[in-house]
Amino acid sequence: MPEIKNIIFDLGGVIINLDYTRTIKEFNIISEKPFESIFTQLQQSPVFDQFDKGEISEADFFSEMLKALRIEISHAQFVHAWNAMLLDFPIERLDLLKKLETKYRLFLLSNTNETHIAQLESDLYKQHGYKNLETFFEKVYYSCRIGMRKPDKEIFEFVLHENKLNPAETIFIDDSLQHINGAKKAGIQAHFLAKGKDVIELIRELNL
Repeated sequence: MPEIKNIIFDLGGVIINLDYTRTIKEFNIISEKPFESIFTQLQQSPVFDQFDKGEISEADFFSEMLKALRIEISHAQFVHAWNAMLLDFPIERLDLLKKLETKYRLFLLSNTNETHIAQLESDLYKQHGYKNLETFFEKVYYSCRIGMRKPDKEIFEFVLHENKLNPAETIFIDDSLQHINGAKKAGIQAHFLAKGKDVIELIRELNL
């Protein structure tokens, strides 16, 4: 096996804790229609992919969501509900990144949107005093800023090419199996972070 020199991390559920049910609950408070059903229906439309790829604005995304929910709320109310899923950055994981960066090239690759980025950076600063995640990685890749998203093979190839990474020397960690499969198509050694398992434990098992 080639020596591992690079590690690409997912963000949500790996570095930052997430709870999607919190967003569902918040929307169910302000909407008579069950958010679960609307969310499922909307996932079949291109609106989520477009927002994740930065192809539509926050205002357009919110407008589409409000139409589907058939509600009228303020922008601030919507942002609060949409961001409710974002939880904390455990300091142990940030310490792990600092330790790993002394031995490996570290990268972050996340499917996300500008609304979530603004909130998570604010939370990171309030919780630990860091303005952004660039502190911990050589390069941070957010889907909405590069116009691509996981699990498409092209986004993994983009990161590999831009940083001259050998995929055989690169590990990718994500809590989504479809993203793991996308990384494998690009030749990367991909490892699934199962629900209930901490990335610290997985890193230990991989002897990194």
